[in-house]
Formats: sequence, C-alpha cells, structure tokens
Amino acid sequence: MKPLSGTGFRPGPEGIRRRDAPWKRLRASIVLASLLATPAWAASQTVTLSVPGMTCAACPFTVRKALTRVEGVTRVEVSFEDRQALVTFDDSKTSAQALARASENAGYPASFEE
Repeated sequence: MKPLSGTGFRPGPEGIRRRDAPWKRLRASIVLASLLATPAWAASQTVTLSVPGMTCAACPFTVRKALTRVEGVTRVEVSFEDRQALVTFDDSKTSAQALARASENAGYPASFEE
C-alpha cells in the first residue's frame, strides 16, 4: 500500500495507522541502555571451600542448597569424599565471605582452600 505523502501514516487493512519505525528505535534504545547498565567489571570467580563438618552422605545436599541460595552463585559442586565445595559466583553480587557465612548458617563451617 502506498503511504500518504508527508504524513507519516500508511493505510492498512484496519485503516490508517502510524508507522512502526519510531517504536522500533525506542525498543532498540531501551535494549542498548539495559546492556550498558550492566557492570562491565563484574567477573565470574571460583572458590574452593573446605567443609570438614560433612560427616554423612546427606550433608553435601544441605551445603549445596545453602550455597545455591546465595544471590550471584552460578554453579556449586560439593564433594563428600574430599569435604570440599567448589563454587562459581558473580563477584559483583556476592563475595567468598558470604559463601562461607551461608555454609556456616546451614550448620557447616567452611574455610577457604589455597
């Protein structure tokens, strides 16, 4: 269909409506702004926690649940045999100290392994 000259409108099956181009630009601007608002310096870190208090096969499930509830944690691997938890997290949302505190609050004090 032919647009009406100079008006910014074009006829459609439901009648005359406004062009979609300004909305597309607005949507693209919003997406770009949200991407730029995310901190660029945020990095994923991995820490190994020693959890010597795990004494039974059910303990790793409790430790894993406590650690995954911490905001920013993306991956948790808990080993009962090694009495360790390997945790990957976003350092802009949490810290290694917060992870140790979460494990301790669940009843399993943890320390950092070098």
